[in-house]
Amino acid sequence: MNQAKIALVSGAAGAIGFESALALGRCGTRLILLDRSEQVNEAAVTLCAKGMQAEAIVADLADLQQITDATTHILEQTGGIDILVNNAGIHPKVNGYIATFEEITVEDWERVFRINATAPFLLCQRFLGPMKKKKWGRIINISSRSARAYSERAGTHYSASKAALIGMTRKIAGDYAAFGITANCIAPGQIMTALARQSAPEVLAEAIRRIPAQRIGTAAEVASAVVYLSSEEASFVNGTVIDMNGGETMV
Repeated sequence: MNQAKIALVSGAAGAIGFESALALGRCGTRLILLDRSEQVNEAAVTLCAKGMQAEAIVADLADLQQITDATTHILEQTGGIDILVNNAGIHPKVNGYIATFEEITVEDWERVFRINATAPFLLCQRFLGPMKKKKWGRIINISSRSARAYSERAGTHYSASKAALIGMTRKIAGDYAAFGITANCIAPGQIMTALARQSAPEVLAEAIRRIPAQRIGTAAEVASAVVYLSSEEASFVNGTVIDMNGGETMV
């Protein structure tokens, strides 16, 4: 991958975001890590210690002004990015459990959509212009298996927001392909993240039982797909969804 490429990864303090940044950094990509958690600063330090170029920005994607401030800063410093990985997302619980359809409040519905769908929309909107001028760009949106098929492990607001992300991705893919820009989704299934590790052993065992591969996926495996979709080799891959769930869902 061209060393001059610049990638913005949202949700970079989490497992998938960090591993995606790490994998892109190994390709010589300059990294901008975005997260609402201060831990994103530690992530940037870790990557810099490995000889990579990495900058951290702390911003809450639920706050429209913070999105504006962050993207304005990035555009002023870089003139535009080449790769956008929309990974940040939330899946709120009710007393530790997935909310039923009737339990979801309007406030929770709107917050989930604001972070999982509206924030990626705004980030794409801010950076597509510079990509058009360069006639090159890669947008990778992290969706979910629950956007592709029924999942009892996902709330309705989460599934709906991740499905919206797929619809937006396809529209961008069709509208901007002529400018050398591709837009694709990755739909992970059960991935071993910090949140997954908090699950009871019997819950993980039941999840594994349903997966033909008989194991939980890793964040590094998702990151490998991010790198591929960011590459020149994937220039003819556009508007697609890569399902990564060990065969649990085959669409």
